[in-house]
Amino acid sequence: MHVVIYTKENCNFCTKAKMHLLSKNIRYEELKLGSDFTKEQLLEIYPSVKTYPVIVIDGMNIGGTNELVKYLAEQVD
Repeated sequence: MHVVIYTKENCNFCTKAKMHLLSKNIRYEELKLGSDFTKEQLLEIYPSVKTYPVIVIDGMNIGGTNELVKYLAEQVD
């Protein structure tokens, strides 16, 4: 499973998503707004994104933190 998380500073949902992945021993790549990408670059790739984090698993944007929890419950457990 290849996981990429697009995050921003001071984002509680971003922290929650990363902690959830760590609790499941799932490695992830974190990309940070302002240093790894711009808002415009993210919107070019995922035009419907409105909130952070943006979580991509195996190339598919699954949504944010709540969708991650649901996805992992269905896939991993």
